[in-house]
Amino acid sequence: MARSRWIAAVLSPALITTVITAAVFTIPQTASAAPVTYQSESATISQGVVESNHTGFTGSGFVNFDNVTGSYVEYTVNAAAAGRHSLVFRYANGTTANRPLDITVNGTPTVSGLGFPGTGAWTNWQSVTTQVNLVAGTNRIRTTATTANGGPNADSLTVDVAGTEPPPGPGDTPVAKNGQLKVCGTKLCNERGQVVQLRGMSTHGIQWYSQCVKTASLDALANDWKADILRVAMYIQEGGYETNPRRFTDMMHGYIEEATKRGMYVLVDWHQLTPGDPNYNTSRAKTFFTEIAQRHKDKKNIIYDIANEPNNVSWANVKRYAEEMIPVIRAQDPDSVVFVGTHGWSTFGISDGQSETSVFNNPINATNFMYTFHFYAASHRDNYLSALSRIADRVPVFVTEFGTQTSSGDGGNDFAMSQRYIDLMAQKQIGWTNWNFSDDSRSGAVFKSGTCAGSNFTGTGPLKPAGVWVRERILNR
Repeated sequence: MARSRWIAAVLSPALITTVITAAVFTIPQTASAAPVTYQSESATISQGVVESNHTGFTGSGFVNFDNVTGSYVEYTVNAAAAGRHSLVFRYANGTTANRPLDITVNGTPTVSGLGFPGTGAWTNWQSVTTQVNLVAGTNRIRTTATTANGGPNADSLTVDVAGTEPPPGPGDTPVAKNGQLKVCGTKLCNERGQVVQLRGMSTHGIQWYSQCVKTASLDALANDWKADILRVAMYIQEGGYETNPRRFTDMMHGYIEEATKRGMYVLVDWHQLTPGDPNYNTSRAKTFFTEIAQRHKDKKNIIYDIANEPNNVSWANVKRYAEEMIPVIRAQDPDSVVFVGTHGWSTFGISDGQSETSVFNNPINATNFMYTFHFYAASHRDNYLSALSRIADRVPVFVTEFGTQTSSGDGGNDFAMSQRYIDLMAQKQIGWTNWNFSDDSRSGAVFKSGTCAGSNFTGTGPLKPAGVWVRERILNR
């Protein structure tokens, strides 16, 4: 993996109109009724046509927006009660370009530039979710193309009928539901022994992007994204911990408390990168983890990652470090799960031209821990995907970092390959955190440049295409 992704950016930065009479749908008068799906071909269409030449749609067809700004599809819905409702748009976009839509409700602009990134093929249908306020009775929900490419192929709109989903209550959060985690076999399990798959986000380096980890953004991550876990990336070198251990330890204490207040798990990430041998920082790691574990040992939401990306180092030396560090944490906190990075930038040696057998043949002598794996979908292709599948069958593994781009954290998004990883991780119940929760200029940062200076982090308006994509995959499980 290229080191460049870890360095902070210096600069932050016509057509014929067809109108089809809208069908009116009435939401049943019950708070417990199921969501209702409205077919796009039955909506009002301006500058678009109904087609059925791509398989996988529902209903009798889908709407192909004309390639023009201002083309739209308008759905008419009768809501039983006023309140907040979720809108789930099913679509396909066979191009690599985002095709954003503005959402208006009853003529009022509500969501600006809702992203509809490429799905890999016109026959690959995915969903984008947002929330809006509806009035009791008839509502007009219009989706309007904002670029000359028009919109995506629109299959359907699903609207919830229960109104507002309240913010998580004390018993609704990931930690309240699952409690103290533990490793059971090759899986991560909750306190009842049930397998769990955590999904969430990693911060960028907190020495560079602490402004992106604040009340409004964490509220959005917990309540709007419904994330299970926040990974806090604390670099050791590169302007990180070694420059001011007290400051960075206190920052980590603060982030742990913020995640705890929101009922999220928090991954304390000792983000060693350069030098790649974790033994270089053993003394610092012992000091840091002793204090963190001692203070937070009674919390149920703490996970420790003692080595981010070991590189240019043998597996034997990584193992030696892990077997020295795990007892340090266990002396303070005997119950929490510990993660350990693997050689080859946490690829089990794959990026070094080796294989996972070096770990299988010389495992870490410890319990209640997991190995970690990293991938960047545009760089790490089938051999990495196949390796992750084999690894998950043999040892406990958690994907603490991945991106839809190249290993630089930048470049074009390969959503098709990324989806193959997402599908595998869902099948094998491998937890993950995505890189990264910042407004860095690179494509791997989920927020548009400049977002973190403000206070709006909800919905898809502030998000880059990768942010739209990963938010949807955290929400839809």
